[in-house]
Amino acid sequence: MEERQPFVYMMASHRNGTLYIGVTSNPIKRIWQHKNNVVDGFSRRHGVHTLVWYELHHTMESAILREKQLKNWNRLWKARLIEGENPEWVDLYSTLTPLDSGLRRNDE
Repeated sequence: MEERQPFVYMMASHRNGTLYIGVTSNPIKRIWQHKNNVVDGFSRRHGVHTLVWYELHHTMESAILREKQLKNWNRLWKARLIEGENPEWVDLYSTLTPLDSGLRRNDE
């Protein structure tokens, strides 16, 4: 059985572009799905493929509460949160785990 990690995240189309806020217990798989347009929806329609911010939680309940809180924030607050930890809006996907998830090629 694999370990699950409650995780709140923000994806962006580009710096100061369209933002998507989500929550998951399987971050590597979920972000991979966004990046590869696996699921129809907002991120596919708006080209939101760059993981620019994330936060780990101890429980799914706290992660969901945080997601709802962030969705109610204005755009400036969200940008400040991102830039506080990721001023260049670089893709943080590769920082999620040193282990190969099996969802990406070994040469990436």
